[in-house]
Amino acid sequence: MQKSLANIRLEYARHSLSEQDVHHDPIDQFKTWLEEALDAKVTEPTAMNLATSSADGIPASRIMLLKEVNEKGFVFYSNYQSSKGKQLEANPVCALNFFWPELERQVRVQGTVEKISKEESEKYFQTRPKSSQIGAWTSPQSTVIESRKILEEREAVLAEKYKDQEVLPKPEQWGGYLVRPFVVEFWQGRPSRLHDRIVYTLKDNSWKINRLAP
Repeated sequence: MQKSLANIRLEYARHSLSEQDVHHDPIDQFKTWLEEALDAKVTEPTAMNLATSSADGIPASRIMLLKEVNEKGFVFYSNYQSSKGKQLEANPVCALNFFWPELERQVRVQGTVEKISKEESEKYFQTRPKSSQIGAWTSPQSTVIESRKILEEREAVLAEKYKDQEVLPKPEQWGGYLVRPFVVEFWQGRPSRLHDRIVYTLKDNSWKINRLAP
């Protein structure tokens, strides 16, 4: 098995990336690449790995979905009482990683994290499918439960309670996070593993652009 894994290789040669071609702001560059990922029909183009760590530095990561990108940064939603929520409360910094293999690209983000307003969270929550709204109320995310049956019973109770409503109130423990980036790296696969890496670093409220060795 180890031998076969070691021999797996792909030659990247679809695109290139230079300092002269990128936007001055990494958010604008990200929007351009995201649009190209959407046009290329990349599988789950908004999927991202979210890495957090506890107050004592123990890391954890999971796949999340990006729900908004604006001039401030990247927005996602979760249960504030989940493992990730507790880690972000204790250590409000994180890393994001987007990988679009069809375009041989990835984007790495490091940033500080803050909760968005209750009003913004509620507005988004109530655009979700009703089943997803019920799901947010149903699950005590990241806590130990005895069986799936507990979730199914809770879901049934809530479905009955809200059977005549299409829009549910937002749970207090659920809402959005904004990641304000201070480092954003764009990676483009290139032949011979000599990949293009362009990194933006925030310094004195302005972005410095550099090329990194692959």
